[in-house]
Amino acid sequence: MKINKLRVNAFGNLQNKDIEFKDGINIIYGQNESGKSTLLKFIIDMFYGISKNKRGKVFSDYDRYKPWNTTDFSGKIVYTLDDQSKYEIYRDFNKKNPKIYNENAEDISKNFNIDKTTGSEFFTEQTGLDENMFLSSLVSMQQEVVLNQNEQNVLIQKIANYTNSGSDNISYKKAIEKLNKKQVEEIGTSRTLERPINKIKEEKYELQDELGELEEFKSKKYELEDEKNTIKKEFEKTEYKISYLKELKKINEELNIEKEKNNINKNIILENNEKISELKNKKIKIEKEINNNVDVMKNQEKNNTNTICDQIKKKNKKINYLFIFSELIALFIFLINIIIFKIDVITIITALSGLFILLLFIFLKINNKNTNTIRDQIKKLNDELNKVDFEIEVLKKNNENKKIEIEKNNEKNNFEFNIKLEKIKNNYFGKIENFNSVDISELDELINKNNDNKIKLHTLQLDTECIVPKLEKLASNEERLEQLNEEEEELLKQNEAIELTKKLLENAYKKMKENVTPEFTKKLSQNVEKISNGKYKNIKINDEEGIIVEKDNGEYIEAQRLSVGTIDQLYLSLRFASINELTKENMPIVLDESFAYYDTNRLKNILAYLNKEFNNKQIIIFTCTDREREVLDELNINYNYITL
Repeated sequence: MKINKLRVNAFGNLQNKDIEFKDGINIIYGQNESGKSTLLKFIIDMFYGISKNKRGKVFSDYDRYKPWNTTDFSGKIVYTLDDQSKYEIYRDFNKKNPKIYNENAEDISKNFNIDKTTGSEFFTEQTGLDENMFLSSLVSMQQEVVLNQNEQNVLIQKIANYTNSGSDNISYKKAIEKLNKKQVEEIGTSRTLERPINKIKEEKYELQDELGELEEFKSKKYELEDEKNTIKKEFEKTEYKISYLKELKKINEELNIEKEKNNINKNIILENNEKISELKNKKIKIEKEINNNVDVMKNQEKNNTNTICDQIKKKNKKINYLFIFSELIALFIFLINIIIFKIDVITIITALSGLFILLLFIFLKINNKNTNTIRDQIKKLNDELNKVDFEIEVLKKNNENKKIEIEKNNEKNNFEFNIKLEKIKNNYFGKIENFNSVDISELDELINKNNDNKIKLHTLQLDTECIVPKLEKLASNEERLEQLNEEEEELLKQNEAIELTKKLLENAYKKMKENVTPEFTKKLSQNVEKISNGKYKNIKINDEEGIIVEKDNGEYIEAQRLSVGTIDQLYLSLRFASINELTKENMPIVLDESFAYYDTNRLKNILAYLNKEFNNKQIIIFTCTDREREVLDELNINYNYITL
């Protein structure tokens, strides 16, 4: 694989940069702070994306390289794989996924897997290298080698890690130590105290003891529930009977009300009959009185020819008294006239005759008036008799109507009662045991029974509520115990995984020691010999002394005793020895200020070595000096020179 072109639109302090790479060695020159490391980061992030995770740093890579003076944050890279397939990647770093084009400018972005966290994995699929492996093998970043002794030891440890585990960041011993520490601190053993597994077991013992005490409340709850269910069932059965009897009682009461209405009508008929009887008696009396008056009137008319005095005497004492009084008055007047006025007898007789006629007329008038009075009395009695007859007819008619009403009500009430009764029976049939034997007389007893059941249910409910907190604690403890079992199982799985990992590490370490490490150390020795111009020929790595180097006189010395430049040579040699083992793709080698601590001879050796051993690879060297350019010119080695 080789990188053809870069187009930096905006990334960090770089803007509008177009760079073309060639086969072989490419020198990217720029003074300090000119953007060399930024350009290298741009290349890496074009392939793998930029991280927004701070990972313990003050700023994430995204925040660090996002331009301040423009909203554009993008670029493009063009590269060719060993099979000559060409790809163009455009990436807007504000977005997770890039746009991927083939040589025909067709968008093939969807042809590659997209991880939810890291985004498109196109470059990993094409090369077989993830970002960590790419950085640990093909890229030598600036300031990986520094002068202080502590960091020299770190670099030596990386070399040892690489030869032992295949990764410069993984130390077998430290890995085992970390696994043991993780096992003790995060899990625990039977010998530890206050570790997760110990705390879980201790809490489980306490919970199990408490659960034993709480279990009896569980059985008590079941007993209460059974009793409640039994009473509820009995209550429901009784409630059906009560409801049935209440409805039956209701329609009976309605029927009784209608019967009472009929009784009222019957009483009215009886009262009417009594009134009719009284009216008939009254009628007889009136008829008798009328007959008497008629007889009186007939007798009076018959005796009109009788003498006035007799008649007066017989008929009316008041009239007789009046007649006598009149005669006395007339006699008195007669005597007065004779004595005082000396009127003659003829005149007096004439006057008396006139007076007698007048008195007779008066008497006849009075007698006729008396006859008329009797007639009026008879008329009045006849009117009263007609009224009595009318009242009797009204009462008889009323009785007839009441009898009809009673008969209709009886038919209606019996019909409606039977319908309602049938409906009630249909509603409750099958819900009540011994349905036909249920009697309305049981209603009060059943109500009392259900009232007692209500009290029992309430009491049982109170007992249950008293148990509920215990049961809730029981459930909580059971849940907690289940959680502890799961946590314990998870810890045991983790422990098993750690033990398995330790076993696999041990097996891998043995295989590395037996198979890979010898081959690695052989290649490493060959590379060191070429890079050091034969000064160091043999590298050994063992568990006791770590990395040892054989001098040209045959003496082995510890790597820590070597110069910084020699250690740097060892580290580069290690990377070069592993390059072809990592991927089938012929990947570029990227070196960022990797020769800062090389003297001129070492620099000549390493550049000559790179040109000879990796003439089929693209090599990209970032530098802030002209030393690489001068050495390459001196060695007459072709290169592509790029200035930032």
